[in-house]
Amino acid sequence: MGIEIEDKFDVPADYQLPDLTGLPGSAEVVGPKTHQLVALYFDTPDLRLAARGITLRRRRGGTDPGWHLKLPKAKGIRQEITHPLTRSAKVVPAELADLVLAHTRGAPLVPIAELDTRRAVTTVVNGAGVRLVEIADDRVKGTVFGDEPHVERWREVEAELLEGDEKLLGKVGKRLGKAGAVPADSASKLARLLGGAGAVSEHPRAETAPGSAGEVVVDYLTAQAGALLAQDPRVRKAEEDAVHQMRVAARRLRSALKSFRTVVEGTENLQEELKWLGTVLGEARDLEVVRERFAHRLDSLDDALIVGPVRARLSSDLLDDEHEALDRIRDTLGGERYFALLDALDDLTGTPVLTKAAKKPADTLDAVAAKSWRRVTRAYDTAQAIEDETEREVAMHDVRKAAKRARYTAEVLGMKQLAKRAEAVQEVLGTHMDGVVAQERLAAEAANARLAGEDTFTYGVLTGVERAGAARAWEEFPRVWAETTAAVAKLL
Repeated sequence: MGIEIEDKFDVPADYQLPDLTGLPGSAEVVGPKTHQLVALYFDTPDLRLAARGITLRRRRGGTDPGWHLKLPKAKGIRQEITHPLTRSAKVVPAELADLVLAHTRGAPLVPIAELDTRRAVTTVVNGAGVRLVEIADDRVKGTVFGDEPHVERWREVEAELLEGDEKLLGKVGKRLGKAGAVPADSASKLARLLGGAGAVSEHPRAETAPGSAGEVVVDYLTAQAGALLAQDPRVRKAEEDAVHQMRVAARRLRSALKSFRTVVEGTENLQEELKWLGTVLGEARDLEVVRERFAHRLDSLDDALIVGPVRARLSSDLLDDEHEALDRIRDTLGGERYFALLDALDDLTGTPVLTKAAKKPADTLDAVAAKSWRRVTRAYDTAQAIEDETEREVAMHDVRKAAKRARYTAEVLGMKQLAKRAEAVQEVLGTHMDGVVAQERLAAEAANARLAGEDTFTYGVLTGVERAGAARAWEEFPRVWAETTAAVAKLL
């Protein structure tokens, strides 16, 4: 897996590649070296991958033959995942097919087009022989399969950053431009080919009036739905922080749908499904957090306080549980219920049910932020009215949840100071809760250790550390609350 950073240019058939010597940090220009590349592209029959800017191909020839999956990350930047050539030319490797399941949703992957490219590669190299930028001058013949195949021929140039910074890539682009190259209209060869054949259209996007409440809310929902989809392949590969980021996207979507139900309606079922997905993701995420937490705690202890195989029990044992939880997540991400949730998100961003309030100016949404903060203060008043200390602590969890929702609502509206204040309440209560949860987990692990005949001294030490940390957060909360409410009163 790697990140591909490149600029693409359309050029006329008689284009002459300019002199690329003398670029900052470069020593020589090597090439051109010619390759013949034949790439077979795969998609669903209705081109679901192409609609999202995703390409999946099997390519022969050149320096990197094999299967290539390219996932868009930003303009000019794509994540590329490779797989060796397989014996079958028409069956996508299961590992790659799995990574696009969120888009195919069970539909078959079939050959949809072929690109035959004669490529001349020129490379900018520094004094140490490091390849900095690669310029590919491509003469392309593209064929879209079908009852009546569509064939196109064209020439284009790609400048890909290999090492160094993007400033160098920009300077290469300027030289190419002065010679007559213009930024490409399409993000990829396949997109150009399919577009010319009239075979694909982008995923539909809801039309909202500029500067309206509907525009603000739909833009946010679209961004978060995109963030959730972007994390899907990373979760399947168990990449660092992927589960957390996907869970956050699900939570933000659900929070926005709740807060802005006066703008977008009919989302109650989707809210429940997002809650379900968050719960599924939560098990692995919580295990990851507590495992890293205990590792940090143990690293901070004096060696004399670590007795018995406590590191193994609080690391490898928890990691085993985490892997099992990740397996359950993968099963979920391959299921019909998850696919139905993604279909509902497509409907939400493409054809949302907008109310009359969606046509109002965006600043009318400020009232939603104020309402969201009042929900926090009501939860706080309710909790403080409870006499039993244990029950009051439990009720403060509702304050934390309300503060998180207020933070997300403020973020939608660009109210950074309000979001920051709500996050302060969320964080201090979260620190207290994390300490309580950690103590419960330590008690369970200590019980298992005791049954195995292991010394449980260190579990007691860790429990003391967690109890003290939770107590500090609990004692700090009144100050944070007083400062926050005073500041919010000036903001709203």
